[in-house]
Amino acid sequence: MQKIKPLYILNHNSVKILVVIILGLFVKTNAQKTDTTTFSGSIGVTNNGFAIIPTFSLNSPAAIINLAWRKKNFSIEPDIRLVPSLNKGGILLWLRYRVVENQKFSLRVGAHPALSFIRREIVENGSKSEISELLRFAAIEVVPNYQIKPNWSVGAMYLQGQGLQKHGPQQTKVLFLNTAITNIKLGEKLRFNFIPVVYFLNTDGFKGKYFTATATLGHGKLPFNISSNINQTFSSNIPGNQDFMWNVGINYTFRKRLKAIH
Repeated sequence: MQKIKPLYILNHNSVKILVVIILGLFVKTNAQKTDTTTFSGSIGVTNNGFAIIPTFSLNSPAAIINLAWRKKNFSIEPDIRLVPSLNKGGILLWLRYRVVENQKFSLRVGAHPALSFIRREIVENGSKSEISELLRFAAIEVVPNYQIKPNWSVGAMYLQGQGLQKHGPQQTKVLFLNTAITNIKLGEKLRFNFIPVVYFLNTDGFKGKYFTATATLGHGKLPFNISSNINQTFSSNIPGNQDFMWNVGINYTFRKRLKAIH
């Protein structure tokens, strides 16, 4: 039987090195910017790591790191989602630009390269085994948003991704329609956010319609919050689709204005 040769095979140490290099370069870049630069993000753990497109979630406990370096209308935003064994997950590097940003309406465009770590079964000399493989993707986004009230907005997100190898998913298109109700007061310090979303997915001709929602509970004096996500399938013929998924997680959030370095 012909030997299958995946494009990239990673061990756990190589994944760790890749994560450290990306975070190191990101922090170094931030340290060299002016005082108009902000650095923000969240670091969390969850019982089930949801992907950007929730139906493609990791189905495993995961660490999720979202960082954002922003200067004026431009931002660089790494998005890292990995399971403890480091054999599943992904690393995205978003480059985003705010085309319009005013009190009521905003329009953001973005693009990213992405690395996705998967487990794949191969057959060599008649015996089956699993390997960790790295898949490469590139994607673009268009994100309009309209602020109805200070704590209520509606928006959309169109995301299109392309696989950069001949096997695995090739083209994915998804449209998200959402509303966000934020900063709901539950007592003197507790704040609640709720973001329901419907989305329509097409990946290599397979289609699905879904409802997903994110709820977040935080305290005004603490940098931690508790979040939960659900994902419900309306209809889908996508292979491996799950009708319902949920998770709960705890997150540490921060935001800093960086000082000028001359």
